[in-house]
Amino acid sequence: MAQHTEHLGLNRTGVQMSPIDTKSMLNVDESERGEPGNEQALVDVRSPYIAEAEGLGSIPLPATISGALNMGVQMLKGDSPQILLDKLGERMAFERTGARLYDALITKCEVMGGGQLSMALEDLAVIRADEARHFLLLKNAIESLGGDPTAQTPSADLVGIEASGLVQVLNDPRTSVAQSLHAIVTAELADKAGWETLIALADEHELIEMVNDFTLALNDEREHLALVQTWYEEALGLTYGDVEIEPPTSSAAAKP
Repeated sequence: MAQHTEHLGLNRTGVQMSPIDTKSMLNVDESERGEPGNEQALVDVRSPYIAEAEGLGSIPLPATISGALNMGVQMLKGDSPQILLDKLGERMAFERTGARLYDALITKCEVMGGGQLSMALEDLAVIRADEARHFLLLKNAIESLGGDPTAQTPSADLVGIEASGLVQVLNDPRTSVAQSLHAIVTAELADKAGWETLIALADEHELIEMVNDFTLALNDEREHLALVQTWYEEALGLTYGDVEIEPPTSSAAAKP
């Protein structure tokens, strides 16, 4: 089982582990090195694929008559509802991944413990519930526009690929709690930026209720980010005195 803190070990990846061989390697006659590296062959292979590619996909057409009419009206007004639907799909995909990331972190902490961190399993459960609730919020938003929340939009496909590395980090049994929190910080930074973009798009389309709901979700994500950054710094041994950390609170509880 991986330890909570990094440790010194026999790491042979650096050249300083074999100074004699390194010196010999660096003293090779220039004539034996061959031609300098050239990336042109790789460029030649990639270029046709880039030129011929059709993109990650398309925005699905509305599945209902009312949805089609709603999209048509917005497009006649000069709006771009397809971009909004694409970004709604993106955030929904990311929130689903977020819930899975916290599931994995909870499991890791149950096995390994949290050490001296101010983080508690109850805190992680609250954040995980927020991510799941945000997912349902976005599902309802897509349906309200006549879209199909089960369809994968291009941006949803994109963030799925982006987040796959984070999922691998959390599910790797070798990663420590500190390393797992590093991945969570990365996810929360991306999540915060994504909600800010989505709010701007909803505001542009004058969808006031969505703007209000998404702003509450953004406030949740800002709180998540502040907490996981603190826990990550604690895991690294960084201290800033006796700072009291408020436990996470769901914005759902604050709504009337």
